[in-house]
Amino acid sequence: QVQLVESGGGLVQAGGSLRLSCAPSGRTFSRYSSYAMGWFRQAPGKEREFVATIGRSGGSLHYADSVKGRFTISRDNAKNTVYLQMNNLKPEDTALYYCAARETSYPGSDYYAVYEYHYWGQGTQVTVSS
Repeated sequence: QVQLVESGGGLVQAGGSLRLSCAPSGRTFSRYSSYAMGWFRQAPGKEREFVATIGRSGGSLHYADSVKGRFTISRDNAKNTVYLQMNNLKPEDTALYYCAARETSYPGSDYYAVYEYHYWGQGTQVTVSS
């Protein structure tokens, strides 16, 4: 069973930055570059929502409108790691952030729904104070 592990969350003031990382633990993916990767978040009392996604080779990127221009998703396939750089953070960005992986032969990354992903991490908490 492959498990994803997120790190990098924390408490930051509004306007600050954080960088989240996510990598598989235990049995690693046989070919990390065969997976589209995504970031989702879930605030208390709300549904888990899409944040950003990146294609297998990093050439296809999609963002939720709420984070465009502030968040950047990237990946390093040599390190089996996906990142989420979050700048100009706002209190409404406070949530538990999850990374997810979907095995695919498609080079794009237009996977926006929770059910489209096969593997998930346990989440890392991001709290933005005003």
